[in-house]
Amino acid sequence: MTNTSLLAPYSGGPIGRLPNRIVMAPMSRHRATEDGTPLPVVAEHYAQRASAGLIVTEGIWPSSRGQSGWRFPGIETAAHIEGWRRVTGAVHAAGGRIYAQLMHGGRHGHPLSRIDGDVPAAPSAVLVDPSRVHVRGGKADPVTPREMSPDDIRTAIKDFADAARNAVAAGFDGVELHGANSYLIHQFLADNSNLRTDAYGRGSIADRIRFAVEVVRAVADAIGAERLGLRLSPGNPQFGMAEADPGPVYRALLDEIDGLGLAYLHLTDNDRYPALADLRPHWHGTLIGNVGENGDPTTREAGEAVLAEGLADLVSYGRAFISNPDLPERFAAGAPLQEIDAAHLYTHGAEGYTDYPAMDREPVFAQTSTST
Repeated sequence: MTNTSLLAPYSGGPIGRLPNRIVMAPMSRHRATEDGTPLPVVAEHYAQRASAGLIVTEGIWPSSRGQSGWRFPGIETAAHIEGWRRVTGAVHAAGGRIYAQLMHGGRHGHPLSRIDGDVPAAPSAVLVDPSRVHVRGGKADPVTPREMSPDDIRTAIKDFADAARNAVAAGFDGVELHGANSYLIHQFLADNSNLRTDAYGRGSIADRIRFAVEVVRAVADAIGAERLGLRLSPGNPQFGMAEADPGPVYRALLDEIDGLGLAYLHLTDNDRYPALADLRPHWHGTLIGNVGENGDPTTREAGEAVLAEGLADLVSYGRAFISNPDLPERFAAGAPLQEIDAAHLYTHGAEGYTDYPAMDREPVFAQTSTST
């Protein structure tokens, strides 16, 4: 019988035993040096949230070729690895488990926000949603990416595999490939960002999913499938993405990788396409559900409804973990949640990052709602 409590332990497949079913979702927070090394405060931030069943880090670029934003962290150099080793050590000392999310930006990024100062590459030369982007020194108009060559594609796949090895060397329990939210893997899957006519393009569904499958297989070969998760957001319109009929594409993708023995699938749901209900039968391993993407923050009740319906084994929470480092304990106590200090979401210090108190301290951003 399915356990419908977020606070119940979970044990299933390669992911092992988790103390609860609450996952901290990945969230970019800009707390890295300009060369991509995580700041010392990052270790404290994640250690504070170690009571989550599992932590998934913010998106980390696998190589400078995949850097999407200024002061986003990387995992390419010895300095990066050492910086993340401090993070994983702090989380493990606090009793937590932590996966690194590998995020190649693809068409995201701007010469003013990239270490290499170059124009990003993507499946096709299609401009990201033309809203102004965050760069060093302020905001700028996005740039049209160059189309990736076959060599570029092979290099990107290798970059993911190398970054996964670096993540294991840094002490992470595993890695999550970011195949969602408009980043590179998603760009190959979506209708309007992949206009290619070669084996990675529009010829068939098999062509459209090829890059995602090859990345998954390469990383599984590099570190073991049991250490690998994949995040997908079918039909997510963020940053101008368009997928007219995501179901056939994502069913085919899951059918290709379901038998590899991955640690988990991390899947976001939305009103346009009920991904959890449609894709659950195509995934026989651990499934993390996210129902707050592009909508209201997820409540405890909404998360437990996902478990009760059998749509997922674990539920990921994003915004609630920003301001509530002890979220599982607050759920257990029925305690009110704290508001987010929005002014310091994307600054570079401790304020609005590690200064949210636990329940045994006086709250500084208290609210009466228990929404997440």
